[in-house]
This record gives sequence, C-alpha cells and structure tokens, in this order.
Amino acid sequence: METDFDIIIIGGGPAGMTAGIYAARAGMNVLLIEKFGVGGQVAQTSTIANYPGIANVDGSELSMKMYEQMTELGVKTVFASADKIDFDGEIKSVLASGVTYHAPAIILSMGATSRGLGVAGEKKFVGRGVSYCAVCDGAFFRNKTVVVVGGGNTALQDVIYLNNLASKIYLVHRRSGFRADDAVVNEFESLCKEDNSKIIQKLGFTVEEVCGENTVTSVVLRNIETQELERINVDGVFVAVGRNPNTELLEDKITLKDGYIVVDEDMQTNIPGVYASGDIKSKKLRQIATAISDGAIAGTNASKYVKILRKVGKA
Repeated sequence: METDFDIIIIGGGPAGMTAGIYAARAGMNVLLIEKFGVGGQVAQTSTIANYPGIANVDGSELSMKMYEQMTELGVKTVFASADKIDFDGEIKSVLASGVTYHAPAIILSMGATSRGLGVAGEKKFVGRGVSYCAVCDGAFFRNKTVVVVGGGNTALQDVIYLNNLASKIYLVHRRSGFRADDAVVNEFESLCKEDNSKIIQKLGFTVEEVCGENTVTSVVLRNIETQELERINVDGVFVAVGRNPNTELLEDKITLKDGYIVVDEDMQTNIPGVYASGDIKSKKLRQIATAISDGAIAGTNASKYVKILRKVGKA
C-alpha cells in the first residue's frame, strides 16, 4: 500500500473533497482519509435548495457527484479513522487504522458536529422535521409552526431568519436570559414587540421529547421550575445549542479560537504546511458554499507549498 503522498486531506465533506479536486488538478498526489462516508452532514440532508446553479438536489446525490469528480482526477480515498497526526518536521504523518501515511502538507477538514438535545425522538426525526440549520432548511417550513431550541447567537439568529418564513415560532430556552450578543438580542426583542408577533418565548423550559409519526407533529416541554409537562404542536424543530468542532487530533499544537482552527487568508494554520477548511475552521457562516470556497483555497495553497518544497529539495 502506498503511504507517501504530496497532500493528505482528513475529512471527506464538501471542503475536503473540493480541496482534493483542486490539489489533484494542480498535479498533486493526494490522499483523502474519511472515517465514515463522503459528504459529511451534506450526505444526511434530504434536499438542498441553496446550492448555486442547482435548484434542488438530494444531499447524498450531490456528495457522490463531488466524490466521483475527485476520484476521476486521481485522488485516492481511504475509509479509516485518523487516530494520530504528527505535525513535526517537513514531512508530516497521519496514523489511520494502523497504517501511517506521509506527506509534506496536510489539510484538516474534519468538520464540526452539531450538539444534540439527547431527547427521545430527536434522532428518529432528523431530516423529517428535526434540523440543525435554519438557513439550510428553513424554506421547507414556510407558513408552518416551528420551535427553535437554544439561547445563544445561533438560536436567536435562527428565530430572526425564520420570522420571514414560518407562521409561528416558539423559542425554548432553559434560562430566563440569553447568551447572545447585544445587537442580536435587540433585534430579536424588537421582533417580539411587533404587533401580531409570530414569536412565543418559552423561557425556563426544556424539550423532553420530539413526537410524530412519519414527520414531527409536536414536542413535549418541561417547566424547569414546576416540572410540569406541556405539549405543543409544531411541524419542525431547529436545534441551536452549539456545535463541537472535531479537533480531538490536534494535541494543542494548532491555534484555536473558541475551539475552532484559526487560519490566515490562505487557509494555513500556525504550522507551515498544515491547512484547514470547512466547518472546523473559525468562520461566521458554515454552508456548503463557504466550505467549497475554503477547500478550493486550501487545496490551491497546499499545492503551492509542496511545489516550493520540491524546488528546494525538501519534498
């Protein structure tokens, strides 16, 4: 098995696959390591309606098209768990399922995982009423009743976004106050004060269960103070209680901000030859469009880095 490459990409979502496409087109010998299946969160999305140039596409279909394009360009894929990365020296190494791979450049594209509520029915209805991205899925709930769960920037911004789409929005938050920026809170509160406001605040409540048959039809709430249960009828549940970047392999060697990787405009980290792209990096908007942009930049600049090393005889 070949273990020496020009560039190793860890993570097979849109960012990682785009990085592979651009690096391969630049003449690089590229390995992509993916733990599960290509596409990441995109592959789990039933319908994508905001990808430029394609009005509607199934997430798994889009993922496979990216993967096919990448492999046709010669990118090799290993479906394995990346267990350890050695960032030291000109040649880096990645240990994945017992095999060590080497390359002068690495692109970190492991993404981020949405935090779930951990309640009954949540996993069952993912893609059938439960969503972790209002910008991605909000249009499917036009003129419907939804609940947003959370009290930070993302949750309040989701309510603000959905206010133009949904007929009624419940905001469920376990505390009486919000953890969002003042500007976001002010905009949210202004909407709440409007005549005929669509927003109903359920502060001091938690979601106990997501209910339905084929799709979500209701949620059960618990009043934290009284412990009483209340059922409300909803068509959709937007979970916005935070995300966890998949940075477990970095061993405090990569600079992070709020848990996400810090990069420069070339997508390079604080370590020369190590790049990051997609949801794992610090950014304000996490969408397919921004992921592929990151991947294109990372793949291009990692290729330039390798070519420079070749000229000086270090790769």
